Formats: sequence, structure tokens, C-alpha cells
Amino acid sequence: MRKWNFSAGPAAIPEVVLKEAQAEMLEWKGSGMSVMEMSHRSSDYIDIANRARQDLIDLLNIPSDYQVLFLQGGATLQFSMLPMNFGFKGIADYVLSGSWSKKAINEASKITNINIVASSESSNFDHVPNEETWKCSENSAYLHYVANETIQGNALHAPPSTKAPLIADMSSVILSEPIDVSRFSMIYAGAQKNIGPAGLTICIIKNDFLKDASTDLPGMLQYAKHADAESMFNTPPTFAWYLSGKVFAWLKGQGGLESIGEINNLKAQRLYDFIDESDLYSNPVFEENRSIMNIPFLLADPELDAEFLHDAENAGLLNLKGHRSVGGMRASIYNAVPIEAVDALINFMGDFQSKHG
Repeated sequence: MRKWNFSAGPAAIPEVVLKEAQAEMLEWKGSGMSVMEMSHRSSDYIDIANRARQDLIDLLNIPSDYQVLFLQGGATLQFSMLPMNFGFKGIADYVLSGSWSKKAINEASKITNINIVASSESSNFDHVPNEETWKCSENSAYLHYVANETIQGNALHAPPSTKAPLIADMSSVILSEPIDVSRFSMIYAGAQKNIGPAGLTICIIKNDFLKDASTDLPGMLQYAKHADAESMFNTPPTFAWYLSGKVFAWLKGQGGLESIGEINNLKAQRLYDFIDESDLYSNPVFEENRSIMNIPFLLADPELDAEFLHDAENAGLLNLKGHRSVGGMRASIYNAVPIEAVDALINFMGDFQSKHG
């Protein structure tokens, strides 16, 4: 039996998907070659790519006036590519709610002027500032926020209202539950949480927003070039695209995002309830901003951290160490982490608490 993987990313992939890929590793459907060996412009691969794109469109109910791009460079490249393409108005609004939004701000500030509309940095990002307190610019090129901060475990669960085009980094929350794509001018997400292997980035861009993108950049940095080439401006990350397509098909087989969202909320609620009722464990995030994907928790006695992690690994519970910048523990419970894994974690935490309570 495989162990339970609570990694924040690269993260767990559904076992059935890995087995399908294993069966096709040497040869894809009588083609005589592996998917990794195919030309990205071959008819076989174009079919794989188009099917994956359509399944993603179906899952997210993406309107027809949006482009769906499969790119490289991770979400981190989007931190600079976004202002390069759209920062021409001279100022862009950003919400500072955690480590990833801070990185996005640092990158964008090299390209355009940044207005931080609100920040929770002074309280160690234990919440997302209430939308009513945001001080937005009058003529911002866009408003950017991180929907789910993977490191601090906070989330903004509904898109904010804004006059400016709304941009969201959804790397660690996309496909975890339904979202209304029509509220956004652009959504981007690194793949290595709920989508598939690292090396792929999804960008969903509204056509009306895309038409204003800069055409003065090198081709690889122009969203419009990638859209015109249907994400084949250069050789895309073909294997990651293929495997992500299998994850999309798996999600559809699970009943889509309504169904997986119910499961994810149940998983998170069980773990939060246990932590809240415990004397040994605590979660630092405001209840209304708690992530359903990344759940950090602290032990009352930090001297027990090393023992907790050692015993957890021996119990088959992997990658529970919190990010080095915040310490403690973190359980990332993405779509591919089943409820049985969360129950196993809770049982272990209960036994550990009994031992040290």
C-alpha cells in the first residue's frame, strides 16, 4: 500500500491516474511510442491536448469568450508576465495576504507601479483583509490576489467585487470546488497541486482583456502569441499536459467540481474540528479565511515537532513539515488525498496527543 502524501507541491496525484500512465508509458495506444516521444504537432498528440483542454473547460464551465492556455514557467513566471502584458496603465492593485502574493508584488514592482490595497503582513498573514478595507486605485490596470496562500493556509473563498479587471493566482485551489470563471479577466495556476505534474501552468484569459495585451514583448512572453498558436508557440510540456488530461478525466468521473468540493470541505472540516478541540494542536488562521487545501497547525510545545514528524513518517504520513518560513506542520489535502488519509492523520494526531497530553 502506498503511503499518504500531504505534500504542498509537487503533490499527490490520483493513484488510478498514475497506473494508467504506467500502463501507457512505453507505448500509447498502438502508436509505437511513448507520449513523451511524440511530436507535439502529431495528430495523436493534438487529440490528447484538445481532449484535455475540453475536459478542463467542461469542469470549470469556462465561457466561450476565454482562452485556455497550457504554458511553461510555473505561476512564478506569471508574476512578471502579467504586468509585462497588462501593466501599461502605470499602476496595478495587489492584495498582500501571504508569501505568494508578496512574491507576486516583488516581481511586478520591477515592471509597473504597485498599489497594495490591503495587507495582513503585520499579523503574520493570519487572515485576508476584509474587502471593505481595500483602498483600490481609480485607474488600475488590474487587481491581483492569491485565492489560496499555500504557506500560511489562508484563502479568500469568493471573488471580490472590483472595477478593475480581476486577476487571481489559483495555483493551490483551482479544481477543488466550483468557481465562477466569468467573474475574472484572468486566472492562472501552476499545475503541481490539483492539476498534474510540475512543469505546466494553466492560464485562462478573457478575450476582451487579452486584446489589450502588449505586442512589444518577445514572443514567448506574449499571451496573445500563445493563444494564436493554441499553446504550441514552442514545444509545450507534453507529458505534463497529457497526465493533467488524465486528472481532468478522473475529476469528471468523480462527479465534477460540485462533488469533489463537497468531499474537500468535509476533509477540511474534520481536520479543523479535531485541531480546534485539541489542547496540543492549534491553527492560527481566522476561521472565515481557513483554506480547505492547506491546513497549517502548531504544536503547543515546539520541542515535540521533530518527534511528531519522525513518528508520522513511520506511520506512513508523509510531508507534514510546515514551510521553513512559518514552521510547525502543514497538511495539504488536495483532491488526490482521500478522506481515508485525513482520518489516518487525525487518528495519528490523537494517539500522539494521548502520548504527550
